[in-house]
Amino acid sequence: MAARRISQRRSRTRLRSTPGDPAPPADRGRGPAGVVRADRRVGSPTRADLQDRRGRQDHRGHPGTAARDRHLTRPHLSGGPGLAIRRFAAGAARHRHHRRRRGPARHGRGRVLRVLRPLPLPSGPAVLDRLDDLRALLAGEASFAPVPDDPREQELLTGAFGIGTGIDDDVVLVIATSGSTGTPKGSQHTAATLTASAQATATHLGGAGAWLLALPPHHIAGLQVLLRSLAAGFTPAVLDLAAGFHPDAFADALEALDGPRRYTSLVPTQLRKALDSPRAVAALTGVDALLVGGAATPPALLHKAIDAGIPIVRTYGMSETAGGCVYDGIPLDGVQIEIVDAGPDGVGRVSLSGPMVAQGYRLLPDHPAFAHAGGFRTDDLGRVVDGVLQITGRADEAISTGGLTVVPQVVEAVIADDPAVAECAVVGVADERLGEKVVAVVVPEPGMTVDAHRIQDAVTDRLGRYAAPREVVTVAALPLRGPGKIDRRALRASLWPPASSPATGIG
Repeated sequence: MAARRISQRRSRTRLRSTPGDPAPPADRGRGPAGVVRADRRVGSPTRADLQDRRGRQDHRGHPGTAARDRHLTRPHLSGGPGLAIRRFAAGAARHRHHRRRRGPARHGRGRVLRVLRPLPLPSGPAVLDRLDDLRALLAGEASFAPVPDDPREQELLTGAFGIGTGIDDDVVLVIATSGSTGTPKGSQHTAATLTASAQATATHLGGAGAWLLALPPHHIAGLQVLLRSLAAGFTPAVLDLAAGFHPDAFADALEALDGPRRYTSLVPTQLRKALDSPRAVAALTGVDALLVGGAATPPALLHKAIDAGIPIVRTYGMSETAGGCVYDGIPLDGVQIEIVDAGPDGVGRVSLSGPMVAQGYRLLPDHPAFAHAGGFRTDDLGRVVDGVLQITGRADEAISTGGLTVVPQVVEAVIADDPAVAECAVVGVADERLGEKVVAVVVPEPGMTVDAHRIQDAVTDRLGRYAAPREVVTVAALPLRGPGKIDRRALRASLWPPASSPATGIG
């Protein structure tokens, strides 16, 4: 694992991962990554907690934290499956050199163009028919934009990304973001950025291996499962999601997964279902790592997974960084984190840079998020504590209530501790007196009743009365955008005017 060099300069905090540096001390506390909780009072385990609990797995015959850490500090040796990753990178470089020597038709300011083609990626075993296209993508030989099965979404992406028109030939992938603005943007990746991501992931996890896909493949998290497996020289296994996520079918697929190291990736809602299945839990304890991302992992869910002996790794990243680039709050090799415009509490805008960062957005050459070469300025708010990144919320989702600012994710972390709450989302709703009022939307645990007053009292005790929800609304499920991300815009549209009965509110 890599160490971090941290410097505080005016309002900027930097966190950099450099290959070959020693691992950080084991007693540094972590909050959940992607999103990582900044407030220790919400019950997030520290890094020492994680290592202690994972270490118990050693006594059950599964490599625990200590065993994995030995892998993480070793140099990655040549030969074996990991060699395939470097061969892909070399192949992409040879491809670019060959194209320069051939002197193909050029357009504009000397740029080489080829056509951006759609790449349908169905959610199921049929996606294996597209592996040759994905291999061509990794080798730098084609340019694709993954599209879902839905014809309406295909039409939307075709117009937004200019599918069917020319694109610089070093851009091999244009993939939709899952941002909160409602307008999809296309992150442009090269063979080099994708290969860098695959290599950094393999190095951090202890070696390249075979992956099981249990996520939609047209989103970056699912696509990277396929690409990591191919880059390592393995054919990925695929779980059929046509009828939804079924834990027993997931267990069957994991048990059949073959490779020197075995990995898979889930979102928190899938993990919750898997933990209710003894077979799925048993299968997950046998993998080398379970990556969980897409949304914050509630502390109670995280504790439950660790106590079950599952080697869980919480990830933070996005389409613009080729997926996860910070694991358990620690940046992958080559990744640098800056906290920009930090306030007195150290919280500011998170900026990421590294070899896996996208080459801007398709058809949006002057987007301010990519104002600095090789960097990406996120809409996430966070801080660095003892060398660990903590994400506290999103700048574009903050609620302004009565002249004060409430970050929804901080309130959600408190509500998630309530034993009757399975899932929750906090949104701002227009209010004549306050401007916006804080409203909590919760999914109850099966057979349990949510106590609105208990939730309001808990938030008031921890964060202050201004942050407490004025209403608590119960629903059967939360709308999602992308894998595991709450669609707050759709949630507000579906509930106001109310479609559910709010519980008692604070006056």
